[in-house]
Amino acid sequence: MSDTDSLEIDRRILEILKIDSRKSFVDIGKELNLSESAVRRRVKNLLRTGTIKRFTLEVDTGEKTSAITLLSVDSSADTVGVTSKLLAIHGVKIVYEITGQFDIAVIISASSITEINQSVDLIRRIEGISDTNTVIILKTLST
Repeated sequence: MSDTDSLEIDRRILEILKIDSRKSFVDIGKELNLSESAVRRRVKNLLRTGTIKRFTLEVDTGEKTSAITLLSVDSSADTVGVTSKLLAIHGVKIVYEITGQFDIAVIISASSITEINQSVDLIRRIEGISDTNTVIILKTLST
């Protein structure tokens, strides 16, 4: 099997697990024409290499609002310190260090726009953050 084929199988396993992380290795194997042990070995390898970071549970809390906040960080600021402070704020779900006009992108999720605003206010108070730009997510689509 070529490296390209192997990567394609791993990509397909990841797609299946993104949709249903509880799907059994047997069922994944049937879908991909692989043995249960081959799927288990591949998932173990994806965990070992860090491609899969963790398996999580997403709980539907009813109505929720999400936002993306883009942040500029002062060049003299400690980005690692800023990032750890961001992760401690209620509602912050994901922090990305990015390239371009902004340095960090933060995904915030809360039950209301008021709670989103409270999180953004806390973010703006972090030393080293010089500018923010927040957009509310209206609809989420995925493949």
